[in-house]
Amino acid sequence: MPQTHIVLGASGAVGKAVIQALQNRKLDVIAVARSINRDDIPCRKADLLIPKQAMAAVQGGTHVYLCVGLPYNKAVWKRDFPILMMNVIEACKKGGARLIYLDNIYMYGPAPLAIPFDETHPQQAATQKGKARKKTTDLLLAAVQKAEIKALVGRAADFYGPGAVNSPFYMSFLDRMLQGKAPQSIAISGVKHTYAYVPDIGRALVALALEESTYGQVWHLPVGEVITVEEMLDYYNATLGTDFKVSFLPAWMRKLLSLFIPTLKEVGEMNYQYETEYRMSFEKFRRQFPNFEVTSYKKGVEETVKYFQANTGYIV
Repeated sequence: MPQTHIVLGASGAVGKAVIQALQNRKLDVIAVARSINRDDIPCRKADLLIPKQAMAAVQGGTHVYLCVGLPYNKAVWKRDFPILMMNVIEACKKGGARLIYLDNIYMYGPAPLAIPFDETHPQQAATQKGKARKKTTDLLLAAVQKAEIKALVGRAADFYGPGAVNSPFYMSFLDRMLQGKAPQSIAISGVKHTYAYVPDIGRALVALALEESTYGQVWHLPVGEVITVEEMLDYYNATLGTDFKVSFLPAWMRKLLSLFIPTLKEVGEMNYQYETEYRMSFEKFRRQFPNFEVTSYKKGVEETVKYFQANTGYIV
C-alpha cells in the first residue's frame, strides 16, 4: 500500500528534520504548518486547534507526525496542547492514519530524577508545563489502549542543531558568540546533561514510524553522552576558532531578569533539569535499532554553527 507521510509542525526545527529524513528515504511527504511555503514538497496551511482544519490537514495520510510546538508559556500549554491532541487524534481516527507524536520529558518527577532515567520513570511532575505534557500524552495513550488509533510516542531530551532557535545552546549562547560576545547559560557549572541533535530526532522518529512493532509504546529518542556546558562550549570554540568563557547566571540574577524577560520567567520552573545530573537513557531504542548512529557532539556543533552562520549573517 502506498504511504503518504504528513508532518504537522513542518516549519519547526524537528518538523524540518523529519521531512529531511523522509526525503532521504524517498517517501511521499506533505508539510503542514500555520504558515509554510516550500517548493520541494506539497504544503498545507492549518491551525490544528480548529477541528475542521486538523481534519483537512491529515487527509490522505498514512503516517502523521505531530511535531507542533506552542509558545513557551505554561498557560498556553495547559489550554492548547490537550485540544490540539484531541483534534489530531480524531482526525487520524477518521482518516485511518497512524500517529507519531514528538513528546518531551517534562512529565517525569519528582526531581531529582533517577540516574539514568528511562521510559519507566514515575511521572509526578511538579511543574505546570510537565503536568500539561503528561495530560496531553495520556490522551493519546488512552486512545491507543482503547484501540481507537495506532500511535507511538517519541520523547526527546533538550535538543540543539540547525534551526533550533529555542535550544539552550542557541539562545544567549551561540547567538552571542556569533556576535563576538561571550555566551551565557542558566545551567550550573560542571553539571552533566544529555542533549539530542535535531536531525537525529528526525531520523529516529521516521525509523520508529516505519517499524510495525514500535506502535503502542513510548520511546526515548537518541541522545549523546552526558556532557557539561563547559565541555559543549569547547566544541563551539573549536568550530568558531574562538576562546570564549561561559558565564553562568546565578539564581538571584535569573529571578531578577525574569521580571523583564518572559522566556526566562517561563524557564524558571524547569531549572531543576540543570541543577543535578540529568542523564536520559535510550537503551530501549538502541536495542530496537542497534545500527542507529548517534551524531557526535563535534559534528553536531559544526553543522549547527554552519547553519546559523548562513542564516543569521553573523560570522565571528
